[in-house]
Amino acid sequence: MTKTTHTENHQEQRDQLRSFLSERMHGALMQGATGTLSRDDIVSMVEDEFASLELPMKEMERRQFFDEIANEFTSYGPLQSLIDDPEITEIMVNGPLQIFVERSGQLERTNFSFSDNEEVEQFIQRLVKPLGYRINSRNPAVDARLPDGARINALVPPVAIDGPTITIQKSSSDRLDMLELVKLQSLSQPMAKFLEVCVRARLNIIISGGTGAGKTTLLNVLSNFIPENERIVAIEEAAELQLQQAHLVRLETKPPDSEGHGGMSVRDLVRNALRMRPDRILVGEVRSNEALEMLRAMNNGFNGSLTTMHANSPRDSISRLETLIMAAGMDLPMATARRQIASAVDLIVQQSRLSDGTRKVTHVTEVSGMEGEKVVMTDIFRFEQNGTAANGKVKGQHKSTGIRPLFIPRLEAAGFHLGASMFVPVEAQAPIRVRVNKKP
Repeated sequence: MTKTTHTENHQEQRDQLRSFLSERMHGALMQGATGTLSRDDIVSMVEDEFASLELPMKEMERRQFFDEIANEFTSYGPLQSLIDDPEITEIMVNGPLQIFVERSGQLERTNFSFSDNEEVEQFIQRLVKPLGYRINSRNPAVDARLPDGARINALVPPVAIDGPTITIQKSSSDRLDMLELVKLQSLSQPMAKFLEVCVRARLNIIISGGTGAGKTTLLNVLSNFIPENERIVAIEEAAELQLQQAHLVRLETKPPDSEGHGGMSVRDLVRNALRMRPDRILVGEVRSNEALEMLRAMNNGFNGSLTTMHANSPRDSISRLETLIMAAGMDLPMATARRQIASAVDLIVQQSRLSDGTRKVTHVTEVSGMEGEKVVMTDIFRFEQNGTAANGKVKGQHKSTGIRPLFIPRLEAAGFHLGASMFVPVEAQAPIRVRVNKKP
């Protein structure tokens, strides 16, 4: 006879209750009534079912046990404690047994897990069904914004070979400003002032960088400098921007229905935005054929537009724009596409996540025009890395290249006069001399 331990009893109880609630929740999902089961309803069901088991448990332990079970079927379920941890910025579920998080820019594996693939799929269904999405073998992918602002991307078999995968990018409740970015050494004070003036003077700016580099955060910060009296139209696939201006219209894409009708893409929304009398158009991310519409808007008088895109360097961002224009179905010669880009884009700000997990602006680059068939680009500021400390921290400094941008007259015409010292390299600056008056 095998002796049943206290821990085994608890696991058996948990499994019984989870099985019972899974049936109830699955029925609610099939009826589209997930919203009818509140946390209190779940706790009440757990208490009733637990009472029928007639198993001894201390009050505090029992309450904790009820909360654990209820968490599985409300909110973020078994991931709730990870969501509540302010140091965690992203959660990655690789099948039921592997859950990783990003903490302070570094990946680490957690002790959390799901019981099996079915539990993971039910968890995904519970999160996305109220948003109007379905995920199954016929529609195995979902990318959506949750009610709390977090982004969720989920994949299920057959495309996810080793089990359902989930990536949750948490929405930060703390809205950073430029001063905090300077304190975090994401950029220098001269760079911050320069970017502020460029936004206020209505230059067209692209923020480029890799996944998780902080592009959206920087776009949020730069949007603070848009004057209150300007009408802003912000377009996103899943709304993440936290713009504070009063005269703001937020637009979000809509996937087509099951018959392929009623969808609105970023390109559709950019086209529509042009008829809405915007002073500024902000596109959360350019990743497809909307690139052509965005460039057309920039070239047709909608100055001060801001957007982000995936690219590893300012030069790569130009190449990516060329590719996206070609993918838009326009039979344009490459030289013509490049001229459109050179005419539309004024500034590229490269945001990067370094090896130690820190996020920095590594390039502020002017798009100067065309030279033959090549787009001419000039770095105004750069981050120069000069080593790595023993603790793994990247060592380096933000520096001016000593080159004044060609659009300085545009800034001055808008009423902004930047001193020449802003563009003088650090090593070329004269040392500051402090004059001391001696007492007689």
